[in-house]
Amino acid sequence: MAFGNAVYNALFRRTSTFALTAVLGGVVFERWYSSWSDSMWERINRGKLWKDIAHNYEEADE
Repeated sequence: MAFGNAVYNALFRRTSTFALTAVLGGVVFERWYSSWSDSMWERINRGKLWKDIAHNYEEADE
């Protein structure tokens, strides 16, 4: 219970720190979720994306 009290006193006791915690939590979650969803998309579509097949269509520079 001491951990919960410490978190409450540090982050949620004042409105300003609560709002800052909510905004920063949202930004961090958005960055993590975007990275995770991109990696899932690339894993599901491996071999079908342009970066995987570009070498088949680009001409070699001489």
